[in-house]
Amino acid sequence: MTATRTKEKCQYCGGKGYFQLLLGGSETCEECSGSGTSKKS
Repeated sequence: MTATRTKEKCQYCGGKGYFQLLLGGSETCEECSGSGTSKKS
């Protein structure tokens, strides 16, 4: 894959691709679908 656009960290999950839940465990970030990068094109 040769994409010329730069991959920026997802601003919602901080580039992790998931959220750490307060009660334990984690949840996939809906904004970046777990990729950790923003979907700006």
